[in-house]
Amino acid sequence: MEIVAILARWSQLVANLVLLGSCLYLAIAGTRRELFDNAWVIRLEKLFPVLTAIVLVGLIGVLATTTGKATGIESNTWKLDAWIEIVRHTNMGHMWALRAISALFLMAVSVFIYVKRERARWHYVMGACIASLPLVASAMVSHAGADENFMVYVPIYAIHILMAGAWFGALPAFLLIVFDRHNCDAKGIQLVLNVDSLKRFSVIALPIMVAIVLTGLILTDRMVEEDYHALVASTYGWALVTKIALLIAILFIAYQARSKWLPSFERVCDSIDRSSLDKEEKINQSFFSKWVHKTTQIENYGYVEGTSDSGVVRLRKWVRVEFVLALLLVLFATILSNSVPAKHAMVENWPYPFRFTIDGSIGAGAWNDPTVQFFLGLGVVLLVAAFGLFWLGKKKDWNFRKRALVTSVLVVSGIAAILPQFAVVAYPETYRNTPVPFDAISISNGSVHFSEFCTSCHGPQGKGNGILAKTLSMPPADLLTEPHTARHTAGDFFHWLGYGIENTGMPGFINSLSEEDRWDTVNYIHAMSRGYQARLLGPAVIPNKPSMGPPVFQFTAYDGTTGTLKDFRQTANVLLVFFSWPNSLDRLKELSESYEKLRSLKTVVLAVPLDGYSEAAVAGFAADTPLEVVRDGWFEVKNSYILYRRTLKYPDILGSGNIPDHMEFLVDRFGYLRARWIPSLDQSGWSDLNLLTSQLLQLNQEKEILPPPRDHVH
Repeated sequence: MEIVAILARWSQLVANLVLLGSCLYLAIAGTRRELFDNAWVIRLEKLFPVLTAIVLVGLIGVLATTTGKATGIESNTWKLDAWIEIVRHTNMGHMWALRAISALFLMAVSVFIYVKRERARWHYVMGACIASLPLVASAMVSHAGADENFMVYVPIYAIHILMAGAWFGALPAFLLIVFDRHNCDAKGIQLVLNVDSLKRFSVIALPIMVAIVLTGLILTDRMVEEDYHALVASTYGWALVTKIALLIAILFIAYQARSKWLPSFERVCDSIDRSSLDKEEKINQSFFSKWVHKTTQIENYGYVEGTSDSGVVRLRKWVRVEFVLALLLVLFATILSNSVPAKHAMVENWPYPFRFTIDGSIGAGAWNDPTVQFFLGLGVVLLVAAFGLFWLGKKKDWNFRKRALVTSVLVVSGIAAILPQFAVVAYPETYRNTPVPFDAISISNGSVHFSEFCTSCHGPQGKGNGILAKTLSMPPADLLTEPHTARHTAGDFFHWLGYGIENTGMPGFINSLSEEDRWDTVNYIHAMSRGYQARLLGPAVIPNKPSMGPPVFQFTAYDGTTGTLKDFRQTANVLLVFFSWPNSLDRLKELSESYEKLRSLKTVVLAVPLDGYSEAAVAGFAADTPLEVVRDGWFEVKNSYILYRRTLKYPDILGSGNIPDHMEFLVDRFGYLRARWIPSLDQSGWSDLNLLTSQLLQLNQEKEILPPPRDHVH
């Protein structure tokens, strides 16, 4: 069924793109109405109704396969009533209906163009506009349409696919012209018009291809983000890599056609008298058309390589190849649209024993290795030599094939020397996505496992100073103060916890810890590392600098309300107050009295106990305060947030650490931890409510800079 869905999408997309590109070609090339009398134009127009029918049939196939997939019932693929339900009750169905209506209008325009005897440019302009509608509508159901910033990326995708249509859809016209040219003397003026149309298309093809590449890069960056590993380990990645390879080949053929073979094709009919056409051109052509003609004449002047006949043969051969490659490119683009984006791809088993990273190699000190320095220097020298020889060969007019071969060998050798220096050991689990979210419950559970299995070597705070550390052949990693944790993936730690690390003395705990236990421990290790980085926080918000996502959590308050930290995103800032009883009573009363003021500043106060306390006393206070005092879930929240207690002046890395009796954290409405006040450590802070108010005003004025922080470690 998946293959049928891909073929349906591919066929309707190809037909739609050809209709758009063909109409654009004829609209741009048809400055003289005599062009429309050519036999190739008539043959092309005969295809329009057929292509529109393919678009309609393909859309029906898309609806049918989508219905079966969306409902989970394969038999619904063939049921009309199930199709109707999808169209009526889903956003995807509404967009499909819009595409289908646009295709019906396109059918009417195609038939009109076909039966109309007197042709005009505005017919093709109208056809191109109508043909663009289904493509623009398809952008709303693409990956770009599902993005949280779809208002930005949908227009970019629409530009990308329209430019692709302008280029790809014009290739059939290009082919028809090339193969229509048999006898110059017999064709006369029509052939000159054909050549002019090819030159016009050749000039505009360059900016069109630049737009395709630029918009493609933007969309690719959004769909991949930081998960570049998925490019060689997922369906989306392989389809994208193949698409890029095809595009490079197509660009090379297009360059050769424009710079070499097309001028040869033009000179076949150089004997044709153009004087009357040139005179008409001066009268009728626009400034842009004159500029296009002048540009192509200048670029093609003086071309002498090979004979005209051989150039025509090559042009016919390679334009066919270009069209076939373009069909394959659209096919892989269709596969991309049906695949999970790389940033969401599940790489359960990394197939390679290595991965490339800067932080984990050069950033981890590999640069100090003389061998690494030698190969990096060698690689740079080889790359410089490659580009130098290519430039020199072009200047000296060396044979192109030899120049390309030598350059390619040097580039490949340079890359082969450089890349291994950025490689580190990888495991099947290296890029496995954590199934357990980075939340307070997981971190709290992980702290128990870490205390039981890891502290004897890594120490109670993960500093690498456990009681058994000195007995090991290699010192245990410092998981707290060193950037060791950030240099490795969550999957690396998961593998080490299960199978140990060879030649280091670290054992595996696969028989002692379940998979969930190991993921909990991974979350705890990352929370420790992030907590140490949080020592940069203070009572003052750094404007427009969100950087750290805090652990999320669930809670139940004494008044019976339940919720999560994520519930306040986009609506309110959260002031997390970790209190001890009764030491924090005065501060809690102060915040209670300022409740309405804080509420007007779009701020919610969650009060979380730090230790065991008198149930009756806190319950009585909670009944009289407007603050939300956490009753259930406080223990896990406390265990995760005490890891964020350290300051630059008091790093607290010795022994088991000291937990303050009162802490306050400020989380902005976008989900980022922005400030922290610890009364026993900070000389000044939010005891001055005016200072707290100024921080909240600052946060409320900020616009969203980053997307919400991830809920899983990677």
